[in-house]
Amino acid sequence: MDAKNDRLKSILDKKKDEYALQLSQLVAIDTHVLGHGIDGGLEQKGQEYLIKLFEQMNADSIVKDFPSEEILEKSLNLYNEGNLGHNYDGRFNVYATFKGNGGKSIMFNGHIDTMPAGDVNKWNTPPHEPIIKNGKMYGLGVCDMKGGLMASIMAVDLLKEAGIELPGDVIITSVIDEEGGGNGSIIAAMNGQKADGVVVCEPTNLELVIAHMGFIFFKIEIEGLAVHSGMKWVGVSAIEKAVKIMNAIDELEHKWLMQHKHILLPGPSSNVGVINGGVAGSTVADYCCFKTCVHYLPGSMNHEKVVKEYTGAIYRACEGDDWLKDHKPRVSIYQAGGPFEMEKDHEFVKSFERAYGSAEGKEIKIVGSPSGCDARVWKNIAKCPTVQFGPGSPSQCHAINEFIDMEQYFKSILIYANLILEWCQG
Repeated sequence: MDAKNDRLKSILDKKKDEYALQLSQLVAIDTHVLGHGIDGGLEQKGQEYLIKLFEQMNADSIVKDFPSEEILEKSLNLYNEGNLGHNYDGRFNVYATFKGNGGKSIMFNGHIDTMPAGDVNKWNTPPHEPIIKNGKMYGLGVCDMKGGLMASIMAVDLLKEAGIELPGDVIITSVIDEEGGGNGSIIAAMNGQKADGVVVCEPTNLELVIAHMGFIFFKIEIEGLAVHSGMKWVGVSAIEKAVKIMNAIDELEHKWLMQHKHILLPGPSSNVGVINGGVAGSTVADYCCFKTCVHYLPGSMNHEKVVKEYTGAIYRACEGDDWLKDHKPRVSIYQAGGPFEMEKDHEFVKSFERAYGSAEGKEIKIVGSPSGCDARVWKNIAKCPTVQFGPGSPSQCHAINEFIDMEQYFKSILIYANLILEWCQG
């Protein structure tokens, strides 16, 4: 492995400009989602770019996979995974397979979609005109997560350039609508994409993520009774009732923090991120809506348990209120994703540790992530050994002036190439 790693390093040094150009060209393509994917997305040109790249690399198969509401409904019923009602005009996943010599297979998973740029006037350079300054490439999506996706593709190229045959099949899944809740990977997994090991190439600062939290987005709508504020006592303020319900949720969060612990993850939490209500300062609000996101732990918590306890806390608070007991709030879920956890002593994790050690000459740091990603889909639905690893800092996700450290990008190419050899040949 050391001799092969030295050869790979030497060729990587010669091809850095080419590999940087490939990433730059992908970042230059606008692939952002519209309304978190509900209104559609612009992924098509990015996927077409990758198809041409896979053709140039002589991939053994290239498949387009178009989303289906029926498949998402099935996943939602079976796994509580799937976000319905999204517009998929012109949107599709791309799967490329590079055949190996019969060893174990490996998949690298990445999403082609990005969030919108936001206020472009706040960017120092145009979001889709990538530029390298002081060893960093700037551009929308370069970190989240075109850097990791392209690094995995260039790892295959690096092995080919080194004249090293792939010991097992290498599959690249470039998926859409991750920013809409992970629908692209859900479609891929439900349609049978899988491998003996899966790497989700989200940015991890070159740390190995083997656990992340689950998430559920709740919408709570409260009814009140509108009157002029001068006669406030005659009406019922939906805003004040919302505050009472928020306090009940806070008490549940404190209880969870006492009950649930994880060695790699923070405690469970509930965040009120949006609140809307009322029409004027002179009118008692007859409607209030607030939206929350709950993050919960793998193992001791699950989707059903969280929903039951969360709604239970809300409705218990209503029983002690003369208005709310007869005008209970409407609670709905508009997005969710399960937690993820990979066994630390699994051979795939051990194999990654060895591959990282060969490439970097040191031990990899194993961590958990408070944010969810598609790793949950490959572990929980496809039932594949799964880890999350990629170049870039998670703090750059959805950030103005998003960037990736180019040294991390190049290191990831080498690490992925070593992992292909280490894992596939067993």
